[in-house]
Amino acid sequence: MEEKKGVIYILTNPSFPDYVKIGYADDIERRLNQLNRSECIPFAFRVYAIYEVNSRLSDLKIHAIIDKLNPNLRSIDNFNGQKRVREFYAMSAEDAYSILEAIAEIHGCTDKLMLVNPNEEEIKAEEAAEEVKKESRTRSANFTFSEWEIPLGAVLEYYTDNTITCTVVDDRKVEYNGEIMSLTGVAKIITGKISGIAGPRYFKYKGAWLWDIEGRK
Repeated sequence: MEEKKGVIYILTNPSFPDYVKIGYADDIERRLNQLNRSECIPFAFRVYAIYEVNSRLSDLKIHAIIDKLNPNLRSIDNFNGQKRVREFYAMSAEDAYSILEAIAEIHGCTDKLMLVNPNEEEIKAEEAAEEVKKESRTRSANFTFSEWEIPLGAVLEYYTDNTITCTVVDDRKVEYNGEIMSLTGVAKIITGKISGIAGPRYFKYKGAWLWDIEGRK
């Protein structure tokens, strides 16, 4: 029976959008199950890419390469006086993949490298995490229309009914039915909800979601 080869993996997690995890596993599915057992992480890890290798500890060589390129990318902290050096790197999954791709090309092993397409459940988790991130931004006390290049007098439309509108009257307030209030206040009136509301997620400007406009700044 042929011995199953291990892989160097790149994992992503919507809980940590600015980091990737790079490591080695004899059995990637078992490794995923181990990581995703924790109830302390909002979303599950998923495999972004794998690179089949013939020897253990190959990931340490990858770590050494990245650490030499930029020693500030690796997640290192101190807890209870103990230094913790983790397998997490502050880089995009695309950049991590490009490093593995370069190594695979040098060794003539590009056939051993594979991108893994996310399944429907993983796509939904990423979308949910992005929505949480956007909503958190739009709840910020620092929100101003001028930062998003929305001028005074701009008409904002409710996302499900463009006949429901409000007008920007200053950097933080809008006029709705003759009253001056925050965008969140307007959203609360329209939805009937009193909590968990971030005004910009409910309105559009010139057909574009406000939080999408903010995300492009």
